[in-house]
Amino acid sequence: MTVRDRSPMKPGRARGRVRRILPLALVLVCAGTMPALAKAPPASFADLAARLLPSVVNISTTQTAPPDSGNRPEIPRLPPGSPFERFFRDFFDRQQQNPMPRRGVTSLGSGFVIDASGVIVTNNHVIAEADKIAVILSDKTRLEAKVIGRDAKTDIALLRVDPGEKTLKPLRFGDSDGSRVGDWVIAIGNPFGLGGTVTAGIVSARQRDINSGPYDDFIQTDASINRGNSGGPMFNLAGEVIGINTAIFSPTGGSVGIGFAIPSNLARPIVDQLLKYGRARRGYLGVRIQTVTEEIAQGLDLPSASGALVTNLSEDGPAARAKLEVGDVILSFDGKPIGEMRSLPRIVAETAVGREVDVVVWRKGGKKTLKATLGEFPEDEPRVASRTPAQRPRDATVESLGLGLAAITPDLRKRFNLADDAAGVVVTKVEPDSPAAEKQIRPGDIVRKIGPKQSEIAEPSQVQEAVESARKSNRDTLLLLVEREGGQRFIALKI
Repeated sequence: MTVRDRSPMKPGRARGRVRRILPLALVLVCAGTMPALAKAPPASFADLAARLLPSVVNISTTQTAPPDSGNRPEIPRLPPGSPFERFFRDFFDRQQQNPMPRRGVTSLGSGFVIDASGVIVTNNHVIAEADKIAVILSDKTRLEAKVIGRDAKTDIALLRVDPGEKTLKPLRFGDSDGSRVGDWVIAIGNPFGLGGTVTAGIVSARQRDINSGPYDDFIQTDASINRGNSGGPMFNLAGEVIGINTAIFSPTGGSVGIGFAIPSNLARPIVDQLLKYGRARRGYLGVRIQTVTEEIAQGLDLPSASGALVTNLSEDGPAARAKLEVGDVILSFDGKPIGEMRSLPRIVAETAVGREVDVVVWRKGGKKTLKATLGEFPEDEPRVASRTPAQRPRDATVESLGLGLAAITPDLRKRFNLADDAAGVVVTKVEPDSPAAEKQIRPGDIVRKIGPKQSEIAEPSQVQEAVESARKSNRDTLLLLVEREGGQRFIALKI
């Protein structure tokens, strides 16, 4: 499966050239010279597999496709009244009276039982767009399934079946955070519709981001995973589910030893919410963020390039009510350090709605702790309106940055199609080969804030003053908050 595709286990596209790896010579080392090793693997996975196999199910979905009527040829142009015209017209009339039947498209996937009453976990992409869903137990019993809830952002879905007289054996979620790179894992699923297939491997990597969604935090494994394994469980040696097999990376269409699973610690709260509410209820802070680069860190006098830089606040959102500001760098959320920007959305989403948490930010050269009460993530986040400070029309050229700037006037609003509430100074010119040109600033962009304290600006002279202040402080980087077409982004310019 391409990591962006949601059809079950389609092959991915290799970003680079696939290189053949030469076999390595095996080296025998005396046991006495070997360092201490981790716990040895079991002699066999047979007992564990026999215990787990009855709890893993095959999933078959059917989608009714409309009749293929769009590719039918048109009636050819023939002389009026000719026998051929009458023949073709009769033929096409019969085709319209007897259209081709609708076609059924079937796909396969995997799932596993988490409650003896008939609750089953799978991937959302396995059952997406399905008209009918069937669950096949390990003894070939076929049960009709209904969707309890689904969450596209984490690719998790919950199904319910009526087991009747059948006894279902539920599985237990384990602690995925406790798994380490190199630990043994086994996967059970329905590859290529074969059903009941057990494969083994190790955890190859943790916290993989494969650009499939906003909360990517995958476990990577070399256990063989193929089409149809989607939604199946990944187990540790205690028989606990520590992942849901979801995607593969493959230039060939088959397993090349790079598979990805949703960690159980990410999946478990989503499963609980789907079971309780029929949907996922995520914590919501109400900020837009970007990565803190080395240049941005220098521009903010931040000791290291870490955290999440706030570029926008939702109007009357939890962050705005907690007095967070654009230009703050979120260093810690609810006691959890934010090493990388991408970790913040997942941590916030996993936090309970309505909970009050501590948010540690870097602001104007120092740390500050704020308290925020989380809301529930909305479907559509409202756009933040800018506030317009007092303006005095002036023009200026900042040669060290390569920028021509002007205060916003009615003529410039019309010229650059600026919003009525746009605030700051507008870029009127960008010198070729300048620092601003290298960072792709262009005429019509609005510079709203500047410097490590992110002071709001209304006049071009304030930009010149910020450049001089940076030079006096021996800083060679100046941080600007730039707005373009309603979106905001921090840009660090070399002076």
